[in-house]
Amino acid sequence: MIYTMTLNPSIDYIVHVDELTIGSVNRMSHDAKFPGGKGINVSRILKRVDASSTALGFIGGFTGKFIEDHLKAEAIDTQFTAIQSDTRINIKLKAGEETEINGQGPTLSDDEINQLKASLNQVKAGDIVVLAGSLPAGLSQGFYQELIEIIKDKGADFVIDTTGKDLLAALPKQPLLVKPNNHELADLYQTSFASIADILPYGQKMLADGAKNVIISMAGDGALLFTESGIYQSNVLKRELKNSVGAGDSMIAGFIGHYAKTNDPIEAFKWGVACGSATAFSDDLATKAFIQELLPEVVITKL
Repeated sequence: MIYTMTLNPSIDYIVHVDELTIGSVNRMSHDAKFPGGKGINVSRILKRVDASSTALGFIGGFTGKFIEDHLKAEAIDTQFTAIQSDTRINIKLKAGEETEINGQGPTLSDDEINQLKASLNQVKAGDIVVLAGSLPAGLSQGFYQELIEIIKDKGADFVIDTTGKDLLAALPKQPLLVKPNNHELADLYQTSFASIADILPYGQKMLADGAKNVIISMAGDGALLFTESGIYQSNVLKRELKNSVGAGDSMIAGFIGHYAKTNDPIEAFKWGVACGSATAFSDDLATKAFIQELLPEVVITKL
């Protein structure tokens, strides 16, 4: 079983305006609302690649009900931890360039936090838990490490998609997959990259520090996969770029969904690239049909 953990989910409220004038009344041309949060995005894409998952995390208020109802309509299993505060709303304002206004998220009680930890009691050996996204108010730095300890005690694997100290601290615990982009990787090691060749030693360092598989996404330069068997690079698929929200989550879902079935990281990487690209070329997360359309276009080359 695959579990996704979203500690700070959201409603993503996407607003399109033809032209934005600060200080004036602006009329939207159209809008849309979707369940948001990195782990939730992973669960939604897993469903579209025929891999089941259970979505975990904190949910509260009328906004939380919207998320649960939406996932139920997509036939995604949820076992969220109910909280008193409302789940946040993130505004994605599209007016030429995209502007984001993200909510801080709820304040949590000790009881709610303990209930969230208890939701991992069902995890068993052979399962995969995807830990993804930011922490809401009230959770201290290092909370991911507490969850990782529970997961490892169960004999399960975990994926972590976060940045900074939480990512570095997770590496010795041997995550099944980490997926920073090239900018996050540079920030992590306080350096800069002028070429793909510059990135390679740092991807290998993440392997040496404990990660079992590392994907580095590089936007217009494709992506790199680091495994014990070698380094692999994907090509760049060509379509109109529509959506920067959820592409990385979709890549993780494509990889994990296929890896859970085959234990083949190279073929899983191909699925990850197809899923991530399909979301980048879509208004919402990718559809199953679009992923299948792009899959034959993905070419993986060993470096």
